[in-house]
Amino acid sequence: MLNQNKLNKLIFLLSIILFFSSCKSKKTIIANKTNAIDKELLVKYAEKLNTNEKNISNIKLYAFIDDWYGTPYKFGGLDKNGIDCSGFVFKLYEQVYLMKTPRTTTELNDISSEIKKNDLSEGDLVFFKIDSKKISHVGVYLMNNKFVHASSKKGIMISDLNEDFFVKCYFKGGRLK
Repeated sequence: MLNQNKLNKLIFLLSIILFFSSCKSKKTIIANKTNAIDKELLVKYAEKLNTNEKNISNIKLYAFIDDWYGTPYKFGGLDKNGIDCSGFVFKLYEQVYLMKTPRTTTELNDISSEIKKNDLSEGDLVFFKIDSKKISHVGVYLMNNKFVHASSKKGIMISDLNEDFFVKCYFKGGRLK
């Protein structure tokens, strides 16, 4: 029969083993849940962008878009209650690319180098002249002619550069220097 001292040591040892094994299983559950969320995100955005899930590699970008998707447009806005196009670009670059950008469309244009439409890459900017002679709208290019932006009617959304409206208003692509 075990004496009290040995019994206490055995209970202590079993408690430590149980504690560490439960921590590992919690980490596994969290990792599995994260992987499931990532997979769900990949499927969702692969469909929106007419591509295969394997072509979407920047999970941080699409998680950011997903978090903001549908947020209403508000001129000068910079939060989930409402945001404008340049504010959305500002937030996206700050949180996804860890980069400070100017806050206005004009300033974003001024610091970007022009990119031909056929050479646009994920993260490049797309500029538009809507009902004016100056640049009045900006979005972030994704892939397959799709870009994310703050629409004045529908809020944060993904649109296609081949839509008639955007073909008519497209000004240029830009890459931040």
